[in-house]
Amino acid sequence: MKTNMIRAGIVGLSGYTGLAVLEILLKHPQVRLTYISAHTTQGPVGEIWPQLAGRTDLTCEIFDVKKAIDQCEVIFLAVPHTSSIDITPPLLQAGKTVIDLSGDYRLKNAASYEKWYGHKHTDAKNLKSAVYGLPELYREKIKGAKLLSNPGCYPTAAILGILPTATSMTEEIASIIIDAKSGVSGAGKKTSPNLMFCEVNDNFKAYKVLTHQHSPEIESYLNQAAGKDLTLTFTAHLLPINKGILETIYIQLNKKTTAEKVHSLYSKFYKNEPFVRVRKLGAQPELKDVVDTNFCDLGIAVNEAGNLIIVTSVIDNLIKGAAGQAVQNFNIMNGFKETEGLL
Repeated sequence: MKTNMIRAGIVGLSGYTGLAVLEILLKHPQVRLTYISAHTTQGPVGEIWPQLAGRTDLTCEIFDVKKAIDQCEVIFLAVPHTSSIDITPPLLQAGKTVIDLSGDYRLKNAASYEKWYGHKHTDAKNLKSAVYGLPELYREKIKGAKLLSNPGCYPTAAILGILPTATSMTEEIASIIIDAKSGVSGAGKKTSPNLMFCEVNDNFKAYKVLTHQHSPEIESYLNQAAGKDLTLTFTAHLLPINKGILETIYIQLNKKTTAEKVHSLYSKFYKNEPFVRVRKLGAQPELKDVVDTNFCDLGIAVNEAGNLIIVTSVIDNLIKGAAGQAVQNFNIMNGFKETEGLL
C-alpha cells in the first residue's frame, strides 16, 4: 500500500460534480490537492464556493495542461461531455493518471459515441484502453487503470440494480424496463430554459425518450456481464428536487421465482460490497436514505405470479453517481481502503 500523499488536481471546479469531488478530496487523508482549474471560473476557492472558505487556500485558474502535469499525479476531469477527449491524451502521455467523470470514454465504440453524443471521437487509442469504473463489476481491472472512465449516474443505479439477475438468471430474463428519475443537478450547471426554476418546480416529465446517451452505456455493460444481449428499455424523468436518483426496474421472467430466492441472490452477490445495501424483504429504499452518501440502496419485490422482479435502486447522482464513485475508484487504483474519505 502506498503511504505518501498523492498530489491530485481537479479540472472543472465550477460545476456541481467538481465541487463534490473537491469536498471529498479535502477530507481524504491520502490526498494533497495541488491544482484546481475551470474553463471560465477564476479566483480563490472560498470565493467561488463560500461554504469552503477557510478549508483550502487554493486558487482556481483557467486550465493549463503544463501546470496540471507539473503539479499533479492524478487528475479528476469533472468537465462536460466532449471536453475530456482533448484534455486526456497529453496527461496520459506525461504519465499521469486520469479519472474522467464525463461520458467521453464510456462507450468503447467510436461510432456509437458519435451517434449518442453527437461528436466525433478523436482519441480511439485511449478509448480502447480506458477502464469502466464500476467497482462492483470491474474492481480487478480498476486496480491497474491509468485512464478510468467513471460511470454515468443513471447507469450506476441501473447496472447495480440488475447485475445479480443478469449474471445468475440470464436465461430466465425476458425483458427489462428501467423507469429512472433524477434530481435537476444531474443536468449540470449549464443554463437552459427547460431547467429554470419555474419550469421544474411543481412539475414532472420524461425527457430524451429513446435517445438518452446513457441507454447504450447500460446495455453495453449489462450485456457483457450477461454474456448475451438483453432486451432493455430505459426512460429518464426529471424530478423537481436538487439531487438523488430513484429507479424502478421491472425484470420480466419467462420462468417463475420467489421473492425469497431473489432477495437471497442479491444479498449474497453484494455481501462484501461496502457501498451497496440490500434492504430486508418487504422494505423499500428512499432518496433521503442515500443523499449525501456513496451508497446504493436496493429494494426487492416479486409479484404473486412469480414472473416479475421489481428492483428499487436509489443513489445520490453527484456522489455514488459521480464524485464519490470516482474517489472510490481512486482508492482502489492506489491500494487504499475503499471507503477512505467516503465514510
